[in-house]
Formats: sequence, structure tokens, C-alpha cells
Amino acid sequence: MTITMIYHITTRANWEKQADEPLYEADSLHTEGFIHLSTAEQVPGVLERYYHDVPDLLVLHVDPNKLTGDLRYEAATNNEHFPHLYAVLNKDAVVTVEPVTPTLQLR
Repeated sequence: MTITMIYHITTRANWEKQADEPLYEADSLHTEGFIHLSTAEQVPGVLERYYHDVPDLLVLHVDPNKLTGDLRYEAATNNEHFPHLYAVLNKDAVVTVEPVTPTLQLR
């Protein structure tokens, strides 16, 4: 069975601040009610639109089959459907943490 990863972009500082916790909370969970995620195809656009000049970013590779919270694909302003997690992110669903580099390749 092929698992289609989804991805979350965060700063290294935010990820490391929660390093000893079993759960990860993005700021958007408190401000918007969900954690923003993306498909592999959506990550480059998200990086360009929202993180253009933000240094030291990480991309979390998330196995959606391991999530314990409510995951929904919802239309964004451009009518693209993005995955949104309506809960904290259980870290055992994060299979890889990778620095964002100019040569980042997601599958």
C-alpha cells in the first residue's frame, strides 16, 4: 500500500521549542482552529506565498494514516483543496523532519 505523505512547514525554533512534547501545536491551531498542511505539489507555492524570506524552515513529513485528529481537505481561496488538521499533531505521525533547501524534493 502506498502512503501519500502530507507536509507541514514550520520554523526550526518552533519545532525545537516543542521537542520534548509528544504533540505539536502550530500557532494556527489557536488562531484558526486547525493546523495547515499541504500535499507535495502544494509545498512550493506555500513556501513562496507565505515563507518567502523566512529563514531556517523545516518541513514535517506527516503520514496521514497515523494521525489521531480530524483531517479534512478543504477549499482555500484559490479553490485548491488543502489538508487541515483540526487537532494537535501527534508526533508519531511525523516520519521525517527535513530542512527546507532550494533543492527540496518531496514525493
